[in-house]
Formats: sequence, structure tokens, C-alpha cells
Amino acid sequence: MAGVTRSPAVTAVAAAAALGAAAAVWGVGIERHLFTIRRATVPILEPGSEPIRVLHISDVHMAPWQRRKQGWIASLTALDPDLIVNTGDNLGHADGLRGIRAAFAGFRGIPGVFVHGSNDHTAPSPRNPLRYFTGPSKKHPTSEPLDTDGLDTFMSSTLGWQDVNNTATSIEVRGHRIDVFGVSDAHREWDRLDVLPGMVEDLRQGEVDLNGDEYGHDGEDRHPLTLGVTHAPYRRVLDAFTGLGADMIFAGHTHGGQVRIPGFGALVANCDIPLKQSRGLSSWTDGRTVPLNVSAGLGHSIYAPVRFACLPEASLLTLVPRS
Repeated sequence: MAGVTRSPAVTAVAAAAALGAAAAVWGVGIERHLFTIRRATVPILEPGSEPIRVLHISDVHMAPWQRRKQGWIASLTALDPDLIVNTGDNLGHADGLRGIRAAFAGFRGIPGVFVHGSNDHTAPSPRNPLRYFTGPSKKHPTSEPLDTDGLDTFMSSTLGWQDVNNTATSIEVRGHRIDVFGVSDAHREWDRLDVLPGMVEDLRQGEVDLNGDEYGHDGEDRHPLTLGVTHAPYRRVLDAFTGLGADMIFAGHTHGGQVRIPGFGALVANCDIPLKQSRGLSSWTDGRTVPLNVSAGLGHSIYAPVRFACLPEASLLTLVPRS
């Protein structure tokens, strides 16, 4: 019997289908569980300062059944961070706080700061992923409210972290003062950039070192390190933070694109940041140039359980003296 021959077009379609199926299996079944640590060294401290290890965690989107993720986050205490920066979207389910408590319990007593993403307030909802190509996502009118008060109480009272949603504060890390200001989720337009200048000025008016001496009055440039923290890295926020004197900016929200094309990068960022800066350490310039770390995050919506060419991550940033 004569053999069956396939046309080149049929063969190409079959190969594409097989490749697509393999990519889906990888993205849904494997890569979204391959948690990794992105490491970088950032020279922004005063000469002679001891290094500060900053653990940046973002976009956990926790559901109670995600025990592998909970265990991996809990293991990060072995990195011995000096400071934790949490840039929001911790919850991904109505009962997600239970998983957050299990994951973060070991961080108690380590200095930290946090801001909110929208999924610290409302649960995710089913969305058509193709709509992200039309622009940043919109608020879903029927989103289920989450236990934001319980989350904030756990982070503030149990862990001892500072809430910097639309406010500014000072913390002590390894005997050094660090000034931090932040905003709530700019993607939902909850940011109050208008209130920050006065708060930052109040911090600087009261700048004293641990010996009781005023900073900047002994002939040396010894002002505290200043960090800006936001969930969504919209340009208006990054520009305002740079103008307010941030020495470094931390953000999340983008998921690094969540699905990236190898050799090209992110297709969407769900905000107006340039796509090439949707993941990792880069620089932001608006009069001044400062380091910007955008975490690709550790999670995903329970309605879009996939990551491709974009490993779920936490960042370990070692701040060292400037040369």
C-alpha cells in the first residue's frame, strides 16, 4: 500500500501545534513552580558603610493550597536579609492570608516596609489575557473584597514591618537610619503623590544620627539612605520619587510580562513603564538617575496559572558603598 505523504503546510501546522502544546505544559505545569533568586549588587551607600542585604518580595498572589510557594518563601530566611521590601499583591484568594502567614512567619523581627497592590484589597477575577494588549487592565466591578485589615495587622504588628502606603517613615537597619516613602497602588490611582513632599520634608527636618547629632552639619555628606517604594511602576510615580530624592526605587506589578518571548522579552507590562524595564535592575532618569528594581514577582492570578520565559522570583540586592 502506498505511503501517505503530508504537504509541507500540514507538517508545519502539526509542528506548530506540538510546539504550542509543549510550551503550555512547560508554562503551566513546570516553570511557574521554578522559584528563583535574582541577585544584584547596587553601589549607593556612603563610603565606608557596611553592606545592606535587601530582600525584595512582590506579587505573591497567594492561594491557601500553594504550599510549595509557601515553603520556598519561608526558606528565604536563610539569606539573612537586613531589610525586606514588599511591593504588594500578596493575596490571590479570599483565604490567601492563611498562606501568607505560613510563608512570612520566619521574617518576624527583620526590618521591613510594605505597600499595597490592588490584590491586597480585592480578589482576582477571570480576564481575557488578550485584553492586556489593549492597555493596562481595568478594575472589575464585582471583585470580592479581601481581608486587608488582617494582612496589615499581620505585617505591622506580628512581623514589625512599616506600612508606607502614601506616607514616609524612618527605620533603623544595622545601626543606620533609612528613610522610606511609598504610595498605594498607582494602577488603581490610589497613589497620593501630592502628600509625600511635606512628609519627606518633615523627615529631613528631623534628621539626627544615632549619636544625636544632626546629619549634614559636620562638613560630611551623611544623609540617610532614601528609598522609594511603589507597587505599580508608572512613570509619574518614578519621576516623582526621583524628584523627592530617592536613592533607589522598588516596584512590582508587571510580573515581568509573565509570558516573555525568548530573545525579545516582555510583550506587556500592564502600566506605562518601558517594556525593557519591566523586570530586573535598571536605572530611572528624571533630572537625576537612580537604580530601579522591578520584581517579576512570585505568583500569578489563579485564573491565569502560567509563566513562560519568566521565572517566578524574589530579589536579593546587596547595597554597597559608592566608589
